[in-house]
Amino acid sequence: MGNVIHISKTPGICVGRACIAGHRVRVQDVVVWHEKRGYCLDEIVDMFPGISLTDVYSALAYYFDNRQEIDDEFRKADEWAERLKNSPSLISAARLSLEGAAK
Repeated sequence: MGNVIHISKTPGICVGRACIAGHRVRVQDVVVWHEKRGYCLDEIVDMFPGISLTDVYSALAYYFDNRQEIDDEFRKADEWAERLKNSPSLISAARLSLEGAAK
């Protein structure tokens, strides 16, 4: 059996962040569900038809091999949330952007 790629980074998909290959499940999401919310690996697999236990293990392995990258993503998300919280105009702009994308 050849090497199977479980994690990919593709421009335009999840803003180029590391994801389970062929899915829009980010490594960052798996880390949150497992490390911060306490989901077991089987629960994460059950949440997303089509991903395997190996995919979830690969996401966690990617995190531990690239911890700074993923931690920087967490930090940027926290900074963005803080900016949104403190700026009603940014929330309005984000809402308009989402409404426009839904049309």
